Amino acid sequence: MTAETISSSDRVLRQQVLGSRRLSNYFWATVVSLGATGFVLAGLSSYLHKNLLPFADPTQLIFVPQGLVMGLYGTAGILLALYLWMMIFLDVGGGYNEFNKETGFVKIFRWGFPGKNRQIEISSRTEDVQSVRVEIQEGLNPKRALYLRIKGRRDIPLTRVGQPLSLSELENQGAALARFLAVPLEGL
Repeated sequence: MTAETISSSDRVLRQQVLGSRRLSNYFWATVVSLGATGFVLAGLSSYLHKNLLPFADPTQLIFVPQGLVMGLYGTAGILLALYLWMMIFLDVGGGYNEFNKETGFVKIFRWGFPGKNRQIEISSRTEDVQSVRVEIQEGLNPKRALYLRIKGRRDIPLTRVGQPLSLSELENQGAALARFLAVPLEGL
């Protein structure tokens, strides 16, 4: 959850959640696209015996097996790059958390994968919110996340997937949300 608050007053708190449109995803999609294109061009160059790459001479490669394998690697890379660009374009995981005291509802919205459940929306009454839970797990794969505990439901994650938040940012966001909803903060 990037604590980027779109609308914050004493009655409504709305927080944007960063999805697939992160700088790291743009970087990796670009790297995979360029690498895969190079492999495909190297495979085609070895097949056509015409140099299609300005920085190398893959015409010296024997098409079977070297050129063919490079072409297959390039094709797999292009498919992976298309997947990455599609996730960025669709902003999978992006959305917002809205806590509205005027209407008495909490609304969690995320964009999902294309298909029947493209929009993921969870709505609940604010009086059903039991607490805000902080989960901190250190180690090789650290996890720092905020969850909303609601009566009769599983805990609902409020933070983005991927890069963990700093401890101070997590504590500040959790405390501010618990104070806004007038519920306890658990896990600290």
